[in-house]
Amino acid sequence: MSYRIDDLLYLMERLRDPQHGCPWDLEQNFQSIVPHTLEEAYEVADAIAEGDFPQLTGELGDLLFQVVYYAQLGREEGLFDWDRVVDGVTRKLVRRHPHVFPDGNLRTPPGALSLGADQVKQRWEEIKAEERAERSSEPEQLSLLDDVPRALPALSRAHKLQKRASRAGFDWAEPGPVLEKIAEELDEVRGALALGRHEEVAAEMGDLLFAVVNLARHLDVDAESALRAGNEKFERRFRFIERQLASEGAEVEQTDLVRLDQLWDAAKQSGL
Repeated sequence: MSYRIDDLLYLMERLRDPQHGCPWDLEQNFQSIVPHTLEEAYEVADAIAEGDFPQLTGELGDLLFQVVYYAQLGREEGLFDWDRVVDGVTRKLVRRHPHVFPDGNLRTPPGALSLGADQVKQRWEEIKAEERAERSSEPEQLSLLDDVPRALPALSRAHKLQKRASRAGFDWAEPGPVLEKIAEELDEVRGALALGRHEEVAAEMGDLLFAVVNLARHLDVDAESALRAGNEKFERRFRFIERQLASEGAEVEQTDLVRLDQLWDAAKQSGL
């Protein structure tokens, strides 16, 4: 027998049973679960990056459980439940894909209706206008940058903020000016360093990193993924240095920088 989503929902309900549930699960709330959700999302990304699809099945299950957890918490507090979560996302996706669901009906058979390219574009603009109107009725949502999650990794959030601004025309048309901006920000880092003001250095570093993400976006490179790959490359090469030194009876801490640089170049030449 294979378990289904209803079984997982029932399991979650049992875990949160006030009398017979799990003590740890009963202590949790929306805020305490957030770090676990982020961790599970990263583990999904890691499994995909490694091409470990048998492991991915389990990681996706762990991530799904996080959604089930929030739905249970929402139901307990009378805020929402699993059905409302599913209904909301389904309605949104049907509405945002008029070229697939022209009449807005999920169950209309494929091919029964069709929209031309101009009609798809017109309907998409209507949908955006409707969503903007919905946001305008909520005082706290007045910006194109609203709903870009603050909990995102900084590189990913920078990319999304820039992309939102770009939709409004606040963007360069090509990478050249972005490269010039990076050079400008780097000069400002140098200037802050010369003044010896740590707070200014930190602020200028933030501007520099933001500009680098902008360049990655213009080059159609995901900055978060690129940095993850860079981290892995650094780790491979540093481990190579450690192994080489260990074979010589030495340790990194005992080796001068000239030798370390030689080993780093050797790691690069070996294809690491």
